[in-house]
Amino acid sequence: MRDPTLSPDPMALALQALVFVLGDGPRAERFLALTGLTPDALRAGVNDRAVMGSVLEFLANHEADLVAAADALDIEPATLAAAWEKLR
Repeated sequence: MRDPTLSPDPMALALQALVFVLGDGPRAERFLALTGLTPDALRAGVNDRAVMGSVLEFLANHEADLVAAADALDIEPATLAAAWEKLR
């Protein structure tokens, strides 16, 4: 695990989380369906705090995805949740 005392950049963390979400077809489809984002809007919004926050919100609202993403990113789930709070 990464050092929990370090606070990663929330936008960078959201981008890593987005890669995780999009790496799984059914999860990606659910993300797009729930957020209403289109692939084009998502591409255009990678520098938008609200769009990237929606990635972290999506994970935070489904514990299994949150835990899986945290594991894949080698961080604590609370770190993802904290990043979401910073992007709100």
